[in-house]
Amino acid sequence: MKKLILTLTVASFVVFTSCKENAAEKIKQENVEKAAERDAQAIVFPTITFDKTEHDFGQIMNGTPVETVFSYTNSGKSPLVVTEIKSTCGCTVPQGWSKEPLMPGASSQFSVKFNGKGANKISKTITLTTNSEKGKEQVRISAFIVPDPNAPVKTPPNKQLNVQ
Repeated sequence: MKKLILTLTVASFVVFTSCKENAAEKIKQENVEKAAERDAQAIVFPTITFDKTEHDFGQIMNGTPVETVFSYTNSGKSPLVVTEIKSTCGCTVPQGWSKEPLMPGASSQFSVKFNGKGANKISKTITLTTNSEKGKEQVRISAFIVPDPNAPVKTPPNKQLNVQ
């Protein structure tokens, strides 16, 4: 058994050392220079800058639709692409943005419609999917929703009013 282990060890040693070539001789200096130049150039991401990142509609009556516009500028050095804009729920609808590349220094905008339904303080987040370094950018809308004084009063089904 010892002879077998010794024989395998020697055979492995011979195989690993006999196939060894000088790897440094295979490297081309031209490729090293190209790689160094490529690595020196950092990836330049576009930068998105908003005119505002939050919009407060203030106090609105329940069920009153409202809308605002968010403007943004590509303040980076490469084209900015907004591929998608989503909100946290169906009551908030972003629309009107371009999926075309926005060149450095150029501006664009999108609108956000909110159906105005709810109660008390609400806050909704709108997420933009972009080719910026973060990949996702966010803006927010908020409002304080007050009940409509003209709305009919809802009576729970298990409680009836006693009218005499």
